[in-house]
Amino acid sequence: MNKLQGKTALVTGGNSGIGLATAKLFREQGAKVIVTARSPETYAKAKKEYGDLFDVVQTDVSKLEDLDRLYAHIKSKYDGLDVIFANAGVAAFAPSTDSTAEFFDRHFDTNVRGLYFTVTKALPLLRPGSSVVLNASVVASKGFDGSSVYSATKAAVRSFARSWTAEIPAEKARFNVLSPGPIETPIFGKMGLTAEQAAGFTEGMKKSIPARRLGRPEEMANVALFLASSDSSYLLGADIVADGGLGQI
Repeated sequence: MNKLQGKTALVTGGNSGIGLATAKLFREQGAKVIVTARSPETYAKAKKEYGDLFDVVQTDVSKLEDLDRLYAHIKSKYDGLDVIFANAGVAAFAPSTDSTAEFFDRHFDTNVRGLYFTVTKALPLLRPGSSVVLNASVVASKGFDGSSVYSATKAAVRSFARSWTAEIPAEKARFNVLSPGPIETPIFGKMGLTAEQAAGFTEGMKKSIPARRLGRPEEMANVALFLASSDSSYLLGADIVADGGLGQI
């Protein structure tokens, strides 16, 4: 039996990487899936390539008016939601001495403010027994050189799951976290590194990861499905760290 049969799911940042892999799996498991893409360019590309699979909506989660428009659309077309995968985010690394206010704000506006209002503005639409999955990172609990800003945003995401679990009855919604390690996705190549630096970073990561490889988006999608479905019915406020062992030893 499909694990999300008859459910309506929202995947923010569902046009690439972990979000796209998860959106595809959710659809395979019976859900109607809405995905967001941030810019006009990424929206047009996603609409062209995946418009027959998903309901693609252009949404910059850092803009509250975009979220209001997204949820008005969902209310009108679907009347509610059963699953949210709050996945949209940005990632770049820089030493603290080089982190500008613009760099700081870009990360916090999307990864923290954007995710916070993605969830809170959706609360009236959540049907009883809904599941909300927040995409964080192993860096929320493990320090890496150059990751002070990005890590802080993901630690905030982890904190949200705890607070919402304490605040909102489980009968209404469950809140859990997926914390990936380094994954082979487009965002991995957009961290402000040169090609040579990115290659060196990747090789260094592989040596540090007990699995000796980067993760795949499909592996993260499997965890997101577990958290979204009734298979994880007794998990509340949990953080599933899917990192090949990087942060566990």
